[in-house]
Amino acid sequence: MEYTRLGSSGLEVSRICMGAMSFGDRAEGQQWLIGEDEALPIVKHALELGINFFDTANVYNGGRSEEILGEALRQYASRDDYVLATKVWGRVRPGPNGAGLSRAAIMGEIDKSLKRLKMDYVDLYILHRWDYDVPIEETMEAMNDVVRAGKARYIGSSAMMAWQFAKTLSTCERHGWTKPVSMQNHYNLIYREEEREMNPLCVSAGVGTTPYSPLASGRLARDFKNVQTPRAEHDAIAKWKYDATADADQAVIDRVAELAEKHGVARAQIALAWILRKAPVSAPIVGASRGNYLDEAAGAFEVHLTAEEITYLEETYVPHAVMGPTPYPTSLTRPVNE
Repeated sequence: MEYTRLGSSGLEVSRICMGAMSFGDRAEGQQWLIGEDEALPIVKHALELGINFFDTANVYNGGRSEEILGEALRQYASRDDYVLATKVWGRVRPGPNGAGLSRAAIMGEIDKSLKRLKMDYVDLYILHRWDYDVPIEETMEAMNDVVRAGKARYIGSSAMMAWQFAKTLSTCERHGWTKPVSMQNHYNLIYREEEREMNPLCVSAGVGTTPYSPLASGRLARDFKNVQTPRAEHDAIAKWKYDATADADQAVIDRVAELAEKHGVARAQIALAWILRKAPVSAPIVGASRGNYLDEAAGAFEVHLTAEEITYLEETYVPHAVMGPTPYPTSLTRPVNE
């Protein structure tokens, strides 16, 4: 396993982050989830591979992801030996203050996350999305206070437009508050819109990125058209992200398969070897419902792509609609004839 510092911070993380969104109790539409009995051995295997970076969120499966991941880490590692990230923003209950990035929501949700994780602090506390209804000053002052209270050691952001993240960083700079050290963005070989604005911004600001969906929910990892998994069949979010562009993306996917055969490795290793070469990527997040997925991810460091092969993977890409950040509210647009 390789290690790096998260952006320009001093926090050292493995260059593969294990995502725990698949941890939870199976329900209608979520047959791809894995429970505690299946999840614990996977976390143990991740630690054995040298992975020390783990990601979850307060909304993943009603908090069960945090509970299961926290239990696994308590069983198999000492607290100083891993880096744990969780997130805040999504709706966790109906009614007022049940979602978003208000001071009330942030202060309440960090305590609930810590209770589910059974931890005194999280290493990285992440804004899951942008909140159009709350001033960024309120949000970032609350995040700064979470750090000052010792409940989080670093903060990060996720799935924003570049202008939103720039505003986040400048607000912290202006007030002397703790700044985000990471951006968890949607980025892979068939979704490269982050290269236009977000990635250059992060390079300039010294922010490390931890891309989610580096394998495009499996589309870059296998013969997706002919081999289906429970998640592929039931994950509505993945279908929303990728089904509309499936025809255009197939040319890229075919080239991943071609180079995997040439190198004698798994397709996932080609896709990960590519993203690990991209600035400012610190650690792509690999979701793992099986231990062998992590073995493949770890093997990506042994794959050395030439400049010509990287160009070959990239040259058939076509622009995509932005997928990840919350859409600009229609209530904020001007009337057509104004």
